[in-house]
Amino acid sequence: MTAITTTDPGVVCVLADDELKSLDAYWRACNYLAAGMIYLRDNPLLKEALKPEHIKKRLLGHWGASPGLSFVYVHMNRLINKYDLDAIFLAGPGHGAPGVLAPVYLEGTYSEIYPHKAEDAEGMREFFKQFSFPGGIGSHCTPETPGSIHEGGELGYSVSHAFGAAFDNPDLIVTVVVGDGESETGPLATAWHSNKFLNPVRDGAVLPVLHLNGYKINNPTILARISHEELRKLFEGYGWTPYFVEGSDPFEMHQSMAATLERCVGEIKQIQKEARRTGKFERPRWPMIVLRSPKGWTGPKEVDGHKVEGYWRAHQVPLTGVQSDPARLKQLEEWLSSYRPQELFDADGKLVPSLKTLSPKGARRMGSNPHANGGLLRKPLKMPDFRNYATKVCEPGKLMLENTYSLGEFLRDVMKANSANFRVFGPDETASNKLHAVYEATKKTWLAEMLPEDSDGGELSPDGRVMEILSEHTLEGWLEGYLLTGRHGFFSTYEAFVHVIDSMFNQHAKWLDTSNNIKWRAPVSSLNLLITSTVWRQDHNGFTHQDP
Repeated sequence: MTAITTTDPGVVCVLADDELKSLDAYWRACNYLAAGMIYLRDNPLLKEALKPEHIKKRLLGHWGASPGLSFVYVHMNRLINKYDLDAIFLAGPGHGAPGVLAPVYLEGTYSEIYPHKAEDAEGMREFFKQFSFPGGIGSHCTPETPGSIHEGGELGYSVSHAFGAAFDNPDLIVTVVVGDGESETGPLATAWHSNKFLNPVRDGAVLPVLHLNGYKINNPTILARISHEELRKLFEGYGWTPYFVEGSDPFEMHQSMAATLERCVGEIKQIQKEARRTGKFERPRWPMIVLRSPKGWTGPKEVDGHKVEGYWRAHQVPLTGVQSDPARLKQLEEWLSSYRPQELFDADGKLVPSLKTLSPKGARRMGSNPHANGGLLRKPLKMPDFRNYATKVCEPGKLMLENTYSLGEFLRDVMKANSANFRVFGPDETASNKLHAVYEATKKTWLAEMLPEDSDGGELSPDGRVMEILSEHTLEGWLEGYLLTGRHGFFSTYEAFVHVIDSMFNQHAKWLDTSNNIKWRAPVSSLNLLITSTVWRQDHNGFTHQDP
């Protein structure tokens, strides 16, 4: 498969030979570390021939998506350095942690947070051993992963989390890699519409990278098996401008990705610059990337005559039985040696200086960006005194009042006092839930087409701060991303339909529970969820809207 450089034939190579070789070497280091995490518990630098005792007793992990993830991460590093970008990275593929842990380790963030995983041979050994190991870390981008706000254990929420992080973060670029298996989920399908709610004047940007490696666990994926033209039309229909990077030759793909990513970041900056210069609220067609690369890229091409690279067999552990089969052990050694680790790491196990310079510095490293540890940036809400919203009851049984109406007045004043770090979320039910007083402070976010009649009580505005879409999943994802990057929010929905996000909320609660035991994770704000249309109200919505 040869590389196809974007949809614009005018894009040319942007990497000089030296930069191309260095970028590829850095990526090779990522791939070496990713494979090492899955297989090795000793001999991390291959200073001696591999022996069965160097191999983990139980091989766990997911190789297939990891090279593509680190490929995107490394190319984002290049542009962070070039343009001093403020960027974070979200990995949608569920078990893609090796492809993220590797570049986070190479940039130095991991060793700073976990000193016993130092940037040396012993630290690398510990780094390898802990992965998918009892008492170690899981194969997702868990809260223990620096730079992560999205675990990906339950698929479909990466894009909504990314947009939640971008709202009210005008200088932030959220790069989110979407797995092609994940792209088949309902929550992910609705999340593509988030681009109709992103205001280029006051919000940051989301750059999705749809990673088509062709397969799920052992089935092809839908979007990888439709034509290039149909795929392009699909995302143009969603309102995006898709650019394609497709191929398997690493050097050609590096050139293609560098040119495409450069173009996308340039378009993002131009969209924002023009919107902020004029103050006009118009919906842009944001860029996105479709990255088509082999599953298990750079791994074993065949095992026992069966295709592995570019097929579903590369999804998890592509080479099994290495502890007991000398031929398999030899094949593993040849695979790991193909990355030429002696060129990448010095005798002490440190990344060689010429490659270390490719990592961003300080908080510009995506593993160290404070937006991915949002509690560090969180500011307390300016809160009105709730006592001022109390209803005076002079005589029992004489006063009729809807309790959520008073809450709406309270939320209205919270929104007035916190115009950049508080939003209200709901699936077309803000007014239905009698919270409509919030519209006195702000309107509903809407950047799609506006009709003349929308000005007659429609409460629609490009700069509104009430978030409504009829997808509880998308709303919950927006809110979670907003909270995890240090802001505050409120979500209301009907009792019977809150179950749509039951498991999604559970995943968020698990994230918080784990984070509570991680000292370097700063606490984030609570997720405030109001459940309405309860069992006690039988007069209108009835049984369908209730959960008695």
